[in-house]
Amino acid sequence: MTVLRDSPWYQEILQEGEIRGEIRGEKRGKLEQMLSNIEMTLEMKFGSDGLQLMSQISPISDLESLKAILRSAIAANTVEELQQLI
Repeated sequence: MTVLRDSPWYQEILQEGEIRGEIRGEKRGKLEQMLSNIEMTLEMKFGSDGLQLMSQISPISDLESLKAILRSAIAANTVEELQQLI
Protein backbone atom coordinates (compact mmCIF):
# COMPACT_ATOMS: atom_id res chain seq x y z
CA MET A 1 0.00 0.00 0.00
CA THR A 2 2.87 2.38 0.77
CA VAL A 3 4.28 1.82 -2.72
CA LEU A 4 0.92 2.76 -4.19
CA ARG A 5 0.67 5.95 -2.10
CA ASP A 6 4.15 7.00 -3.22
CA SER A 7 3.28 6.41 -6.87
CA PRO A 8 3.16 9.56 -9.04
CA TRP A 9 -0.06 8.27 -10.65
CA TYR A 10 -1.72 7.88 -7.27
CA GLN A 11 -0.67 11.40 -6.29
CA GLU A 12 -1.97 12.80 -9.58
CA ILE A 13 -5.32 11.04 -9.17
CA LEU A 14 -5.58 12.25 -5.59
CA GLN A 15 -4.79 15.84 -6.59
CA GLU A 16 -7.33 15.78 -9.45
CA GLY A 17 -9.99 14.49 -7.06
CA GLU A 18 -9.27 17.35 -4.66
CA ILE A 19 -9.50 19.89 -7.49
CA ARG A 20 -12.83 18.45 -8.68
CA GLY A 21 -14.13 18.55 -5.12
CA GLU A 22 -13.19 22.22 -4.83
CA ILE A 23 -14.93 23.01 -8.13
CA ARG A 24 -18.09 21.19 -6.99
CA GLY A 25 -17.96 23.11 -3.72
CA GLU A 26 -17.62 26.44 -5.52
CA LYS A 27 -20.52 25.59 -7.82
CA ARG A 28 -22.67 24.55 -4.87
CA GLY A 29 -21.84 27.82 -3.12
CA LYS A 30 -22.79 29.87 -6.17
CA LEU A 31 -26.07 27.97 -6.55
CA GLU A 32 -26.92 28.47 -2.88
CA GLN A 33 -26.14 32.18 -3.14
CA MET A 34 -28.26 32.56 -6.26
CA LEU A 35 -31.18 30.75 -4.62
CA SER A 36 -30.82 33.02 -1.61
CA ASN A 37 -30.86 36.10 -3.86
CA ILE A 38 -33.98 34.86 -5.63
CA GLU A 39 -35.70 34.09 -2.35
CA MET A 40 -34.90 37.54 -0.96
CA THR A 41 -36.09 39.23 -4.15
CA LEU A 42 -39.34 37.28 -4.14
CA GLU A 43 -39.99 38.08 -0.51
CA MET A 44 -39.19 41.78 -0.86
CA LYS A 45 -41.21 42.22 -4.03
CA PHE A 46 -44.16 39.86 -3.58
CA GLY A 47 -44.18 38.81 0.08
CA SER A 48 -45.32 35.31 1.05
CA ASP A 49 -47.02 34.81 -2.32
CA GLY A 50 -43.65 35.15 -4.03
CA LEU A 51 -41.97 32.78 -1.59
CA GLN A 52 -44.39 30.04 -2.61
CA LEU A 53 -42.56 29.89 -5.95
CA MET A 54 -39.39 28.69 -4.21
CA SER A 55 -40.69 25.11 -4.22
CA GLN A 56 -40.55 25.23 -8.02
CA ILE A 57 -37.26 27.12 -8.17
CA SER A 58 -35.20 25.32 -5.50
CA PRO A 59 -34.71 22.05 -7.43
CA ILE A 60 -33.12 23.92 -10.36
CA SER A 61 -29.35 23.39 -10.39
CA ASP A 62 -28.41 25.24 -13.57
CA LEU A 63 -26.81 28.57 -12.64
CA GLU A 64 -27.77 30.27 -15.92
CA SER A 65 -31.42 29.28 -15.47
CA LEU A 66 -31.38 30.67 -11.94
CA LYS A 67 -29.86 33.93 -13.20
CA ALA A 68 -32.66 34.20 -15.74
CA ILE A 69 -35.23 33.59 -13.00
CA LEU A 70 -33.68 36.31 -10.84
CA ARG A 71 -33.81 38.76 -13.74
CA SER A 72 -37.42 37.80 -14.39
CA ALA A 73 -38.29 38.24 -10.71
CA ILE A 74 -36.87 41.74 -10.79
CA ALA A 75 -38.71 42.63 -14.00
CA ALA A 76 -42.08 40.99 -13.25
CA ASN A 77 -44.93 43.08 -11.91
CA THR A 78 -46.97 40.24 -10.43
CA VAL A 79 -46.40 36.73 -9.09
CA GLU A 80 -48.58 35.37 -11.88
CA GLU A 81 -46.43 37.08 -14.50
CA LEU A 82 -43.29 35.64 -12.93
CA GLN A 83 -44.81 32.17 -12.74
CA GLN A 84 -45.47 32.26 -16.48
CA LEU A 85 -41.85 33.22 -17.09
CA ILE A 86 -40.60 30.32 -14.99
